[in-house]
Amino acid sequence: MKTVAIIQARMGSSRLPGKVMKILKDRSVLGHVITRCLALSSVDQVIVATSQLEEDLIICDEAERYGVASYRGSESNVLNRYYEAAKRFDADHIVRITSDCPLLDPVISDKVIQHFLKSDYDYSSSSLSATFPRGLDTEVFTFEALRKCQLEATLDYEHEHVTPYIYQHPELFKIHKYANTSDESKYRLTLDTPEDWRLISLIYELLYNGDIFHWGDIHQLLSERPDLEAINANIKQKALGE
Repeated sequence: MKTVAIIQARMGSSRLPGKVMKILKDRSVLGHVITRCLALSSVDQVIVATSQLEEDLIICDEAERYGVASYRGSESNVLNRYYEAAKRFDADHIVRITSDCPLLDPVISDKVIQHFLKSDYDYSSSSLSATFPRGLDTEVFTFEALRKCQLEATLDYEHEHVTPYIYQHPELFKIHKYANTSDESKYRLTLDTPEDWRLISLIYELLYNGDIFHWGDIHQLLSERPDLEAINANIKQKALGE
């Protein structure tokens, strides 16, 4: 059974255009996301799924720089892009990662994936419980669940966001909410706005030495420096699927 991490990436962004190729210390945001996904012990392959737009060719070039394959599909129908990418690379289980998470913690993600692989779920997510910081999100699901979405999802947002059809239909799928031991959802570690960029840049400036640092390191830093947490505290968290 093959587990494939599919990183969703594109250059377009309404609030922070080109954010995935912005430079954090020694590499791009996407480069950090790929590096952190390559550290996942539970994953057999990492790929990047982007659009067929010319502006997204740079995404494929960046994937190649880190030795991972890429797939180009629909810009707006991300569900179809994921499905075709998963089918192309013979995935039995898919780990969905978005490229706006350069603080993704491989240790936490591995726990989510390993729990899923040892169970009989169709879908598991660390986002559904809303106990982790936004930006440490990990979703895992079977190819069969993805195929069912591809065949049966009809609403536009179900195609734009890949997994809503799964977690909004618990009568059709075995769904698991992977929860943290404490509620740390107040922290925002995703990259969507200039404020997010300022915070993440400072976190990398203070913690990054060329190696992967983890949520525990970030949590300690934010606990000692409440001024950092305040940088993007005014940004409204998007609901899951937005």
